[in-house]
Amino acid sequence: MTPSPLTNLSPLDGRYAAKLDALRPLLSEFGLMHRRVQVEVEWFIALSDAGFAEFPALSDGARTRLRDRVARFAIADAQAIKDIERTTNHDVKAVEYWLKSGLQDEPELKRAAEFVHFACTSEDINNTSHALMLKAARDAVLLPALDGIAQRLTSMAHAFADVPMLSRTHGQTASPTTLGKEIANVAARVATARQRIAAVLPLAKMNGAVGNYNAHLAAYPAFDWEAFARRVVERQLGLQFNAYTIQIEPHDWMAELFDAVARANTILIDWSRDAWGYISLGYFKQRLKAGEVGSSTMPHKVNPIDFENAEGNFGLANALLAHLSAKLPISRWQRDLTDSTVLRNMGVALGHALLGYDSLQRGLDKLEVNRDTLAADLDASWEVLAEAVQTVMRRHGLPEPYEQLKALTRGNVITREAITTFIEGLALPADEKARLRALTPAGYTGMAATLARRFGA
Repeated sequence: MTPSPLTNLSPLDGRYAAKLDALRPLLSEFGLMHRRVQVEVEWFIALSDAGFAEFPALSDGARTRLRDRVARFAIADAQAIKDIERTTNHDVKAVEYWLKSGLQDEPELKRAAEFVHFACTSEDINNTSHALMLKAARDAVLLPALDGIAQRLTSMAHAFADVPMLSRTHGQTASPTTLGKEIANVAARVATARQRIAAVLPLAKMNGAVGNYNAHLAAYPAFDWEAFARRVVERQLGLQFNAYTIQIEPHDWMAELFDAVARANTILIDWSRDAWGYISLGYFKQRLKAGEVGSSTMPHKVNPIDFENAEGNFGLANALLAHLSAKLPISRWQRDLTDSTVLRNMGVALGHALLGYDSLQRGLDKLEVNRDTLAADLDASWEVLAEAVQTVMRRHGLPEPYEQLKALTRGNVITREAITTFIEGLALPADEKARLRALTPAGYTGMAATLARRFGA
């Protein structure tokens, strides 16, 4: 069968490929190779500055040419590494050999070729590369996508701050709120989740086969390898140094990051379902797009597919993120390879998350408020004022206020006239009666509008 996007097993590389272009160069195998080359080059350059007699400091030109190989790393380079891997059957060693092959035409670099990958275990290269990959994906792609959703939600919260809406605790009519306040609640949760994702520090190590600098000290016993590794990790790679590891960096920070992303996704699943429900109630309408079909058999339908797509992809992302988070911090003794195959699916997990963000943003951009439906719902629900009336009765010491309102409202259809008649019969001060009579379901929203406008202002 001729390769085609239609034959890909993963829809991330087929049906949805175009929506994930931003992640592809960062979290693909190409992205991993690119970061491995970057780490190998930075380690090599740092070694030249260590003061070893066998490896004099590189010239500025040599440094520039080496870093240029990183900056210009292309698909053809990645394919050349894959070709070498067919012989080595080892992906990191293939990167080392590819780099060395590029040094052969420059005497200055050729002399120092054996300092490529010097004293490193594969995991020194891999853990730093994975950290660079995830940091870039988070900062350049995931957080901006979340920010776009947060900004849209905040804008909606302000725009609809004063639009009254019937609450539905347990699916039943409940004290009114405003549409803007309900959206502000979601925006506040997303803002907190975003902060937690951004706060995770990507850790990395460069300490050899079991984390003790064994080979390093065998070659240069008097050299401060720990301080050197810290400088490379923190100054040249921009990561946080982890001093205590086995062969692998233990991945606890990755679990923290994946848990933080999953928490944001869970919040957005919650909102996707609520938005879906509000569309079903008619509180929201969806802007139409010429040519789109809602149902193959029912011409009238405009289905909330963006929110459904978002919910489904967030669920897939979280299932994978949960496995990554639970599995990665566990390694048998000093090393096993179960983390290696799992880590190759980081892009799949975060790809589904990004697809969810994209779908949710599309859905939000289609929403229009149906003020008539919201108003009609409130006007048919005068029983929600029972809370206000019985609370005022409590203030003035009237007997059994809750029980009286329960008898009046539970199981009964309550109209404006019924609640007004009840208020008139209460032994309350005249001004209190007037205030209660003036209440309407649409006006009984407490601080909702103020809270909605205040968020993000």
